[in-house]
Amino acid sequence: MAKKRKLTRSYKLGKFENEDITEEEKPAAEPPPLDLSQFLLMNDVNPEPAKLRLIGLYGEVNEDRAAETAFSLMALKAMGRRETKLNPDDPKCDKTEVTYDPIDFVVSTWGGSAADMFSIYDTMRSVREDCEIKTIGLGKVMSAGVLLLAAGTKGSRQIGQNCRLMLHGVTSGQHGNLTDLENEMAEAQWTQDRLVHCLSKESNMTKRYIKKLLDKRMNVYLTAEEAVDLGIADEII
Repeated sequence: MAKKRKLTRSYKLGKFENEDITEEEKPAAEPPPLDLSQFLLMNDVNPEPAKLRLIGLYGEVNEDRAAETAFSLMALKAMGRRETKLNPDDPKCDKTEVTYDPIDFVVSTWGGSAADMFSIYDTMRSVREDCEIKTIGLGKVMSAGVLLLAAGTKGSRQIGQNCRLMLHGVTSGQHGNLTDLENEMAEAQWTQDRLVHCLSKESNMTKRYIKKLLDKRMNVYLTAEEAVDLGIADEII
């Protein structure tokens, strides 16, 4: 039997100092943290659809969360693809029907970047063309979160009974000369116009109604019941 090789390490600041250890005693290296994208890809090696088809958007809507959410939506759609033969008893018939398992998307956010909101929104629009997205608003659905809740598949948008919604106009803080300020104001106006346009498409509210609502006060707070009445959600849970 081969003799166990000795390792000698000399550390300071609370680590080993001139201590001999064997290979068996050597502490095992900790595995690297598993991010969400790796988790989803690991499920892809399983021929059965992934059981966990739930993602959540919590906290601020920013670039990191937008990237994670958009990737997760596209990955879950691909993993939930089912191809079924239309006539399995006929060996000559090779026609198939493609369907996708639904995705549950929990939204609970104070809001954040308009650009990152649109990044998630456009991904949802693409995915929901043939894959149902069930949105669930919990706790707080504010600012950018309102459009994302409303962007779920119609009839599959739920909201918690005690959830609070908040709508407001686009805010922007800029400084510079008059030309710079005019340029930034034009960009802020474009962003608000797009928000009003998209929200009117996803709800029962007209563009005129939304504009009047936003002009009325800085922050417009809504109850779960009001969200259902306005077509932002379909059902209170």
